[in-house]
Amino acid sequence: MEFIREIAAKLNIRQQQAEAVLNLFEEGATIPFIARYRKDKTGNLDEVQIQQIQDEAKAMKEFAERKTFIEKTITEQEKMTDNLQSKINKATTLAELEDIYLPYKPKRKTKAQAARENGLEPLAELIIKQTGIDPVAEASAYISEKIKTADEALQGARDIIAENINENAELRAKLRKLFEDKATVQSKVLAEKETEGVKYKDYFDFSEPVSRIPSHRILAILRGFLEGYLRMTIAPVEEDALAMMEKMYVTSFNASSELVKKAVKDAYRRLLQTSLESEFRSALKQKADEEAINVFAENLKQLLLSSPLGSKRILAIDPGYRTGCKIVCLDEKGDLQHTDLIYIHEGNKIQEAGLKIQDLVKRFGIETIAIGDGTAGRETEQFIKKLNLGLPVFLVNEDGASIYSASEIAREEFPDKDITVRGAVSIGRRLMDPLAELVKIDPKSIGVGQYQHDVNQFRLKEKLEQTVVSCVNTVGVNLNTASKHLLSHVSGIGGTLAENIIRYRTEAGRFTNRSELLKVPRLGNKAYEQSAGFLRIKDGTHPLDASAVHPEAYNVVEQMAKDAGVQVGELIGNEKLLSSVDVKQYVSDQLGEITLRDIISELKKPGLDPRSEAQQFEFANIFSIEEVQPGMIVPGVVTNLTRFGAFIDIGVKQDGLVHVSEIAHQYISDPAEILKLNDKVTVKVVEVDVARKRIALSIKQTQDAPSRPQKNNQQRPVKKEPESAGMNMQDALSMLKKKFGK
Repeated sequence: MEFIREIAAKLNIRQQQAEAVLNLFEEGATIPFIARYRKDKTGNLDEVQIQQIQDEAKAMKEFAERKTFIEKTITEQEKMTDNLQSKINKATTLAELEDIYLPYKPKRKTKAQAARENGLEPLAELIIKQTGIDPVAEASAYISEKIKTADEALQGARDIIAENINENAELRAKLRKLFEDKATVQSKVLAEKETEGVKYKDYFDFSEPVSRIPSHRILAILRGFLEGYLRMTIAPVEEDALAMMEKMYVTSFNASSELVKKAVKDAYRRLLQTSLESEFRSALKQKADEEAINVFAENLKQLLLSSPLGSKRILAIDPGYRTGCKIVCLDEKGDLQHTDLIYIHEGNKIQEAGLKIQDLVKRFGIETIAIGDGTAGRETEQFIKKLNLGLPVFLVNEDGASIYSASEIAREEFPDKDITVRGAVSIGRRLMDPLAELVKIDPKSIGVGQYQHDVNQFRLKEKLEQTVVSCVNTVGVNLNTASKHLLSHVSGIGGTLAENIIRYRTEAGRFTNRSELLKVPRLGNKAYEQSAGFLRIKDGTHPLDASAVHPEAYNVVEQMAKDAGVQVGELIGNEKLLSSVDVKQYVSDQLGEITLRDIISELKKPGLDPRSEAQQFEFANIFSIEEVQPGMIVPGVVTNLTRFGAFIDIGVKQDGLVHVSEIAHQYISDPAEILKLNDKVTVKVVEVDVARKRIALSIKQTQDAPSRPQKNNQQRPVKKEPESAGMNMQDALSMLKKKFGK
């Protein structure tokens, strides 16, 4: 198999590990399956490493295909030489390959091509030698119908020299290194755009080295550039670039040398600088995209794995002012039992609303209240608490609920209900099981990223889908209650098989064992192998069907139970008995020691949900930004993490921003080093701008500073980004504006 050695070296793993993963992919295995059930083959690689192997193999395949194309094209032009082939063989990056290919690449008619057609190439070759000739006299010999003067001839010669310089792969490599080491990203406001583009004020006169600029600033500048407010350049000091080029090309001190200098400057300004700027802009964008996408994916993962409340009878409320609060009652399975409407913001209807809630709680045996945290959410929460129902009350993040309500999925589930009912159902189900409900929503609508609309949308969708699949398979799925949308993300299933499973379940009744999956139309042995371990059957005919133990390992568990003198059901959960099992005596060609230890761990706590149970949270007694004052110390919940800071919900509709420098007393470069989504934190209000709906917060100001730096571990000074909190807070707040109203 190709690329194994290169992949192993790049990822710092053994060749056998890379080979095993690629072989498993060839056999149709999925990443969750490989990571969970083929640890012995891969040497215990995790999902991230397995994904990296897949990505590297794809990139190397694309590189090899491009190399083959370039070789073929040059050969067809009858210009391939041993030296050229050697250079192509030694190239290790696409940039190197493209530099080599540049002189042979079909291009639109250039100034140099026109000059060559006018017969000026011999003059260019003479000048580049920089002997003691008189260039003007030599150029006079080229005057013709098309070339009117000697100056025109010399200009054409310089155009040819400039293009040759531009196509020198060695020079391009040196300049690329100079750009990497010394180039800066610069932005300036365009004339008369100061007012219109005020949100980009931080970048009206901005400069930062390419090597240090963070992803969110690149994306912000690019957005301002593309929207027509900023001029953007990427380049080192021009004199440094020209000095490097002249050292390569200017070999004498005469009239020809002066012409070469002019050609060098023209080559840099007109061709090389613009080409490399475009290359670096693209590279920086790609790098920024990947970082932003990774931030989004990590936030999404934390959100999908949010603590579930579990199976409870829930009264869910989608709050509203003028249109009232839509109420739904759900049973333990999340099935809709009743819908209603109350008005709690009209004085003459408040008492009626309270009586209705009390009646519904009693009639449907309600155990928990779920309230959407958008418009009127806090007011509705206060209304419910004043009823003294003795029930836990949860404010539920409703980002994306409106997207779900209007979606085809929601129409399919509730064809005869309006969008407000669907939204309320979604809020209640999110509290029960965030993962099961959020998989129905396009991840981009959940609002936990940074600049997600600016990044490569194909790559974003791919990464977020990978994240959803990983989360679903990490938790596992109840085969008898899971929706089609949840099942479709199970390893090896997909949309079509998920529909077939639902149809079979509807017609034949609940599944009683995993092997029954093989009766589902089109679900063959490979799909069964990939999916069975992630599908749970509670109260089935085989006790292991409720666990993450794969059916392929049932025999060995049965042997363990037999050797221990008990039934399989008695072995499960018996920590003392399981701790005494010597896994080495059960090692075989099919099951190695790593997998067997995983099996023992699973048997100790079979089917355990890795998520903790949802806990209530109380905001401070403030309800709007007008009530927030600097100096207040209040509780909050982390709702979004970016590279520049964390957004905190303090219960006033507008999330506040804790800049990365205000999170901890010690230096951190990324809020994720300290915080996770849904973390409960205490914050101090630093600044409030009611007009622009901005709240600046601090976590570290609520904590005691360390008395002194640790020995040999002096606290590093915090490098605060220049005015970044202002620009980025505004961008991120607008990104999250759907939280502030419907």
